Amino acid sequence: MKWVSSVSENHSLREAIAECCYQVSKTLDGLKADVIMIFPSSHYELEYELVPDLIRLELGGSIIFGCSGSSVIGAGREVEFKPGFAMMAGSLPNVEITSFHIENNDMPDGDDPPSSWENLIDVKSEKCPSFVILADPFSMQVGQLLMGLDFAFPDSSMIGGLASGGRMHGENALYMNGNIYRSGAIGLAFQGDLALDTVVAQGCRPIGSVMQVTMCEGNELLELNEQTPFEILKEIFSLLSARDRELIQHSLFLGVVMDELNNDPQFGDFLIRNIVGIDPRTGTLKISELLKEGQTVQFHLRDAETSSKDLNSMLTRYKRDDLWESASSVLLFQCLGRGSYLYGKPNHDTRAFKDSIGEIPVAGFFCNGEIGPVGEYTYLHAYTSAYGIFRPKKQRG
Repeated sequence: MKWVSSVSENHSLREAIAECCYQVSKTLDGLKADVIMIFPSSHYELEYELVPDLIRLELGGSIIFGCSGSSVIGAGREVEFKPGFAMMAGSLPNVEITSFHIENNDMPDGDDPPSSWENLIDVKSEKCPSFVILADPFSMQVGQLLMGLDFAFPDSSMIGGLASGGRMHGENALYMNGNIYRSGAIGLAFQGDLALDTVVAQGCRPIGSVMQVTMCEGNELLELNEQTPFEILKEIFSLLSARDRELIQHSLFLGVVMDELNNDPQFGDFLIRNIVGIDPRTGTLKISELLKEGQTVQFHLRDAETSSKDLNSMLTRYKRDDLWESASSVLLFQCLGRGSYLYGKPNHDTRAFKDSIGEIPVAGFFCNGEIGPVGEYTYLHAYTSAYGIFRPKKQRG
């Protein structure tokens, strides 16, 4: 298995693709690229349709897969707010790759068996495939897609993101082989001698204590430990530092433990969700997630320092398993709200990965939403960096 990542900041799309393809050919040194992942920035949007043919002229008939991004990541660099074309290519012996495109009306109903999903994408669950998913945020019901794939492929890893750069339906581009889709979702399923590890850094830290949801209706949080959320927040506020009292005004989130058997949740065990509504009259909150009575939750805060510490903590957690030493490449799906916008300088999340895991090919883009697992299930996130780390399969001793 050999991967190479390249990036160009050339204002000419043709020149940018030529530069990336040259670097790929040079590094692969005669090996065939079985898959080519591409992420053109929105600065090239008037020429999106040219991309597949330009790549095939240079590199031949490999699988082409990718999407548009407002900013892109390649060769370990985050190219923000200017033209950028990122590419990662892999020579993958003993790996079978299946590509698929799905629209909303293609998805099986909720009561359909797992085989309906297997037939839809022409992949069998028994092969334990690993998935990379890209979707258009304006046209795809991504939550339903992730639930269906989790249901049909419970032993599979999944990572991905929502295309960005477009401001409305039809302005983003999804690339799969020679086709360009303006809606739906596309995916790659890898089977054989390839494993996909995931690291999902949601960039938050807990405040207050762990609590139980004692009353809720849908996404409305009515009681925590038999008190209103406002009463709980008043208690928490009185104990916070001046800095955290400022953060709680605009950067407050709710973390929900999705594993009902987890009695001691740690970093990475919470699904972080936005607080989307507040009712001062009743002291209740609305959360961007359906709630259940009995769930374990905790309030969280987010800022640049917290986000950095959370990322380092998640990477350290990943390194506890010695399988990281065989990592060959990584896809990085980073929220639009991170990067220079959050940290005040570029390359923070790529540099953190390099410092922790090492110098391996990195590519990806800044997303309208990030796809990655928390616990046993896959979710659509915000303000997150989701890493998909490729390595050869290795049996545990």
